[in-house]
Amino acid sequence: MRLESKTLLEDIRQAGELIACFVEGKEFADYASDPLLRSGVERQFEIIGEALNRLSRLDPVVAGRISHGARIISFRNILIHGYAHVDDEVVWDIIETHLPVLRREVCALLEGGAER
Repeated sequence: MRLESKTLLEDIRQAGELIACFVEGKEFADYASDPLLRSGVERQFEIIGEALNRLSRLDPVVAGRISHGARIISFRNILIHGYAHVDDEVVWDIIETHLPVLRREVCALLEGGAER
C-alpha cells in the first residue's frame, strides 16, 4: 500500500477514535444539547470524509474496501455545505451504527488487509 494511502487511512482512524472518545458515556440528549460536542464530532466527520475522498482518487482499490465510501463522502459534503440542515439524530445514528464498522475496516486495512 502506498504511504499516502496509509497516511489518509491513519487520518480516518484518528478522527474516528476522537469521535468515539468525545461521545463515550454520552447519550443523544447530551449530544443534542452540547454545541461544542456537536461541533467537535462534525469536524472529525468532515476529516473522515475528506480523507476518504482523497483516498478514492489516489487509491480507489483501497478506498473501495471501505463500506459506503460514497455515502461517507456525501455526508462530509452535507456537513460542510448544508450545515444549516444537519439533523442531529442522523449524526447520532451514524455514530452508533456506522462508525464502529468504519473503524474496524480502517484498522484492518492499516494492519495489512489491503496489501498488494
